[in-house]
Parts: sequence; structure tokens; C-alpha cells
Amino acid sequence: MLVIPTTPPLPRHHSFLFPNRSTSPTPTTTGGDSSNSRRWGCSCSATATAPKSPLHHRLFKYSSRNNNIQMMRLRPPPLPRRVPGGCCRRRRLVFSCLVTDPDCFQVGRLIGTYGFMNITSYSGLRSEGMLGSAPLQLEDSGIFGSFKVQDVGEGNFQIRLYQGRISQGPFRGTPVVFKVYPGQQVGGIEADLMAANELNAHAFLQSNQNDACQNIQLLVGGFETKTGEQWLAFRNDGIYSAADYAKVSSQSMSKDPDHGDSRFWNPFDKDLTLRRRRYFVTKLFQGTMRGLAYMHDNDRLHQSLGPYSVVLNTMVEKEAAYLVPRLRDLAFAVDVRYPQLENDSGTLSEGLWRRASAAGAFTPMEKRAFGIADDIYEAGLLLAYLAFLPFCEAGTMDSLSLQRLLENTFQLDLEATREYCLADDRLLEGVRYLDLRDNAGWELLQAMLNRDFRKRPTAEAVLNHRFLSGSSL
Repeated sequence: MLVIPTTPPLPRHHSFLFPNRSTSPTPTTTGGDSSNSRRWGCSCSATATAPKSPLHHRLFKYSSRNNNIQMMRLRPPPLPRRVPGGCCRRRRLVFSCLVTDPDCFQVGRLIGTYGFMNITSYSGLRSEGMLGSAPLQLEDSGIFGSFKVQDVGEGNFQIRLYQGRISQGPFRGTPVVFKVYPGQQVGGIEADLMAANELNAHAFLQSNQNDACQNIQLLVGGFETKTGEQWLAFRNDGIYSAADYAKVSSQSMSKDPDHGDSRFWNPFDKDLTLRRRRYFVTKLFQGTMRGLAYMHDNDRLHQSLGPYSVVLNTMVEKEAAYLVPRLRDLAFAVDVRYPQLENDSGTLSEGLWRRASAAGAFTPMEKRAFGIADDIYEAGLLLAYLAFLPFCEAGTMDSLSLQRLLENTFQLDLEATREYCLADDRLLEGVRYLDLRDNAGWELLQAMLNRDFRKRPTAEAVLNHRFLSGSSL
């Protein structure tokens, strides 16, 4: 009466994810009766299918010869000796052994589905270290750090999210979120590659229990069904993303349609709300950069950073002191250890290295620097998103229109962008936020979005910038 899946999944390169609160696939439960199904809002109508051999301590490797995924024994790779100073060092529960037995999980209700965007063509920005005016046709996910987006298409499969919990073993009762990648018949080899890459990235980053970062989502296990679906289980530390927070915040800034006035009838209430929002947004971005700094210090690129790739444990601004942002969607993560850079032929990273070559990065050291700078550029776009959308009324701006404003309209000239935003009352609070500490926000944003990838700061330098380290917030 239960169907449970098992292979690892993967997000899409520079993917902006769009949740779709559909009610399509019906979740199934394991080891539960009809009463459990009603409690979790499930319908046990699926035919029982025994999963393949459990993942156990295995990783996945893509074989270019026979075009399939191969299982490998998990051997924790050595981590760099350097300790990332900006990353949180608080000890936390770490699953040293992934839970891979489907019978140990109970699947709950469907949370939603989301997909990813494919960028199918670009035109180059005319700047040092970037392509010229000749358009470059690519058939991979979007790269916004070096190109203007021309055509945006939806990915060819969707990922489902379910709530659940561990029902057996020492971690019994632990709430989890299942991320389900479709089998090859639906999602093709790409879905398997993404799942395998995401599993590998999390296993690598979690291999050192004494050096865990709380700003990265925790993988607790996974499994695969006979139908080829890949199910990854992550500890449920929140289901809302930074994009959800921005949407709720912008709605609170909207005017009351009945009275035509702002919802803040008391100016003191408005001032307090804005102060809380600034602190919440700053802490959200700090946590994001700590997670990114940890990944970079451990030779991993995120390559899919955006508002939907940051999960929050709370969206209540009064609870900002307890906010812990966590990076997720590591399906496009790239290994930038030097041996890998010399021999890398990964399908998912082809677009990155193609752009690196176009920018003049050919040696392993230059390619690594380009990849890190590419993540920083995406983090800069995220900072711009967080600086404006939560402080604007609903419908004023979205992520793509903001990106076009920065890249296409003003060609990454932030001084001109600021003058434009000052003239629009709807964007005024976002300008004021970036104006804090003598325009420190604009200064940081300009550095992160620098046209020359060699001049962008590291994640560690971003964390130490006066805009984020200042006590005035």
C-alpha cells in the first residue's frame, strides 16, 4: 500500500524556483494504516513497490560511457585545514550515517511543487573579462553573472516536496522534508544527475561532524523506488523561503484598498516595523553568506543561489534573534578542488566553464576564482532583491524586473540606479536601507556586481563589510 522512492536529486544552475501549490501527486505512506493517511492528509491508493537496494553509505557517480548513474562507497573526503572565520561553529545534530531504509520514513502531505528556469540564449555585457556583443547560444540553465538574459524557458520536469518524519531508529520523530526527483522516464538523465550531485554535495559538506555549518540544510537520508524516483530527506527546519518572506513583507507594505492609506496609521509603528525589517533582512543575508563562505572554503560552489534557495526557520520579524537561514538546492553545486578542475567533465558544470573560458579564465586557479566570483554575483543579486522587495508594496517589482533594471537599463551602474530609485516613492525605503552607514549598502552591492570577476570580494570579505558588521542595524 505504499510507494517510497530512493535516489538523490539536484536543482538547476542559477535557478530561480517557482513554487506551484498544486495538488497533483498523491503521497504514500510507509508502514502506516488508513488512520495515519488521514492524519497526514494522504491517500494510500498506490501499489506497493519495494525499493531498490538502500543507498546505505553510497554516493553516486555519472558514467559518460554508458550514460547512467553508478553507486559508490561513501568515503568522506578530507576538508581543507583552513577554518572559515565567518561561518557559524555552533555544534548541532549531525547524521553521520544517512538513513536509507524506506521503512524508516513516514511520508506526509504534499507541500507543493517547483521547477527551474532554463536560459536558452544570452547576449554578452561589454566589459572587461566578459563576452563581446556577439550572442552565445547555450542550452543549459541560466547564468546571470556574465550575460543578459534573452530567452527564459521552464525546465522539463518538476520537483515535488512532501512533509514527513523518521518513524524508526535513533532519530525517530525527527521531522523531514522530502524532495522528490522524477525517474528517467519523466525527467530524463538530467533529473538523475541533479539528484546524484545534490547528494554528493551534502555528503561532502557533512562529512566532518566537528566542522558543521548550521547555515546549510541538513540531509538525513534518501532512497529510490523501482520507478526510478529519487527521494532525498532533509531535516525540516522550515518550509518557507526568502522569496516567501519578501512576498509577505511586501503585502504588509501595501496600501489599504478601503481607505487608500498605508496600513501604518501610527508613524511610530511604521518606524518600529521598518527597523525590525532592516534587522531581519540583514541577518537573513548574513546567514546566507555564512553558508556560502563555508561552501567556498570547502571547495564547493552553489551555482543556484537565489531567493528560493534560502530556507528560513521563521518569517516573524519579532523573532529575528532566532532566525537561521539555510542554503538548499545544491543540485548544481560544483567541486572546485584542483584535481577536479583539471579533469572535470561534468555535464552540469559545462556552462560554467564555458563562460569561464569566455571571460579569460583558463588555468585551474583562474577557473576556481571565476566560479567563486560567479556565486558572489548571484549573492549580489540576492542582496538587491532583499533590499527592495520586502520594503516595496506588492506588485511594485519582482526579481527579474529588478535584474533587468540593474543589468540592462543601467549596465550595473549603481549610482545611476540609486538616482532612478530615489525618484520613485515606491522604492524609497529600499534606497534608505542601502543608504545606511553612509551608503555602505550601495558600496557592497557595487563590489559584488563588479563587471570584472577578478575584482569581486570573497564571501568572507562580504561578511566583514561595514554594511553587515555595523552595530547600527
